[in-house]
Amino acid sequence: MTGTADKAQIHILTGGTGAGKTTYARTLAARHGAMRFSIDDWMVRLFWVDSPQPPCFDWTMERIGRVEAQMRDNISALAQIGVDSVLDLGFTKRAHRADFAQFAAELGLPVTLHWIDLPADERWRRVEQRNAQKGASFAMAVDRDMFDFMEGVWEAPTVAEADYAQFNRVT
Repeated sequence: MTGTADKAQIHILTGGTGAGKTTYARTLAARHGAMRFSIDDWMVRLFWVDSPQPPCFDWTMERIGRVEAQMRDNISALAQIGVDSVLDLGFTKRAHRADFAQFAAELGLPVTLHWIDLPADERWRRVEQRNAQKGASFAMAVDRDMFDFMEGVWEAPTVAEADYAQFNRVT
């Protein structure tokens, strides 16, 4: 079933590295009959093989921008036919979440912000397990340096974000 009263909605997922966003996104998409957009899937399929080594931040961010522009076009088309979208784009920054919430508002769509909130030590354990098993949610190896870097830039949701989205904290 799609969003409320046959109106599509947008689900924004956030949480630190290893929180389980992609696994949660799969479950949520299945429950809502929604389209799942996971940035790692798109980046790995479209660009990873061509990426400079070591990875270059500017090169990566430019391609993420292109991917997100295409995703917005797809989300808009899906909304016109009443299909929800589940966005597993990391959303490490409040401004990034607010930008997509504004995009949803421009489309006249409700937003639910899902915060998968787990302690850092549990998330690191999950990352190590995912790196070793290379299962369904594995897109690329995350080493401790990358994990720690992401810890330093990730911004947890605030009460103010409830002004533009229904809020769902998952622990």
